[in-house]
Amino acid sequence: MEHGARLMVAPFDNLTGVWHGLYSYSVYREPVYFVATLIDAGSSFSGATHESEIGQEGAPLTLFANVEGSRSGKAIIFTKAYDGSGGWSHAVSYAGMITDDGTEIEGLWSIGSKAAGRFLMIRSRGVSESTLRIAFEKV
Repeated sequence: MEHGARLMVAPFDNLTGVWHGLYSYSVYREPVYFVATLIDAGSSFSGATHESEIGQEGAPLTLFANVEGSRSGKAIIFTKAYDGSGGWSHAVSYAGMITDDGTEIEGLWSIGSKAAGRFLMIRSRGVSESTLRIAFEKV
C-alpha cells in the first residue's frame, strides 16, 4: 500500500454504535422499542440493550440484556440474553441483514418455537421513536 493510501472499509463492516430498534411479534401486539449499544470486533460483536415492556400486572418494566453475535458480509446473527431484570432471563435469537450504507439492520427474531417476529434497527443519528415506527411500518 502506498504511503498515505487508506484502506477502504464498507460502511456495513463496522457495527459499533448506538442503534434504535423495534421488534414485533407475529401475532398482533404493539411493537417494542429498544436501544442497543454494539461494539464491533471484526467478524464478531457484543453489546447491551435496554427496553421498556409492560409487566404481568400492567406496570412498566425496564429490561436489560447482553448481546453476542457475528457477521459475515451483510448477514448478521446474534443472541440477546436478558439479565433477569423484571423477571426476564430467557435468550432470543436474531438473524438479519445490514444495508449497504450500514445504517439499518432488518430481520427476524425467535425464542425457539415459543414466539417469533421481525425487527428493525437504525444506527443512531438522533432518530426518534416516532421516526423509527414510520420506517418499521414500511417494512
